[in-house]
Amino acid sequence: MTSYSDALLRDVLKTTKVIAVVGVSPNPVRPSYYVARYLGLKGFTVVPVNPGHAGSEILGRRVYPDLATIPPGMRIDMVDIFRRSEAVPGIVEEALAHLPGLRTIWMQIGVEHPEAAARAEAAGVRVIQNRCPKIEYQRLFGELRMGGFATGVISSKL
Repeated sequence: MTSYSDALLRDVLKTTKVIAVVGVSPNPVRPSYYVARYLGLKGFTVVPVNPGHAGSEILGRRVYPDLATIPPGMRIDMVDIFRRSEAVPGIVEEALAHLPGLRTIWMQIGVEHPEAAARAEAAGVRVIQNRCPKIEYQRLFGELRMGGFATGVISSKL
């Protein structure tokens, strides 16, 4: 697993306000749903992105089919990717082309793409791979408890 300093992760989570969650599901038992819901409850504005549910609502917010269709006036600070690693290059390219204020690309647990990460970093965008912002938020801001994820095993499988 790629190592990131707590200072970097804390800075990303403290300075981020609006998160586009790519691959979010309307199904409340899916990790993408409960991570997006948690982030919303913590004060982040969550912008759902999923072509299969475009035009509907998830967590009370309009779902966009892709990053390119997010209105230009809506500033996105972070893109959180809930897609397989092979989808990452296209998502990164679309984010770089259509989200001028983008500061961070975050790839969920199990999602990594070194070449796409290098492309984003070369464009001045911070990249975090193979991590979950919900888990990192809980860990860094004192919400991770023994009854939670402290088992040493983290899985999205039901």
